[in-house]
Amino acid sequence: MKPRTEISMQLYNLMMERGYPENLCDLVTRNLNTDYTATRMIGYLSHYSDLPDVEVVDEMLAILSDRNEIIKKKESEQAQARISEIYRFGLDIK
Repeated sequence: MKPRTEISMQLYNLMMERGYPENLCDLVTRNLNTDYTATRMIGYLSHYSDLPDVEVVDEMLAILSDRNEIIKKKESEQAQARISEIYRFGLDIK
């Protein structure tokens, strides 16, 4: 896993301030270790004052699922662009 970003550390501190267990804060921020995913979780937490641990984990999983779908979409778009190049220019393109 890649190291936490500054925003992931902000998420960690926010969760600690709200009284979540340290191991949960660590788990969430190690998995939501990009600015995009950490920002989404910060936004989610900002709408609620006291969420049960299970709700936080559920949202973390939803954010990771969304991120994986975005990655798949980007990969598919890149593959489609390559196929389009082959159709247009043949197999001799580099």
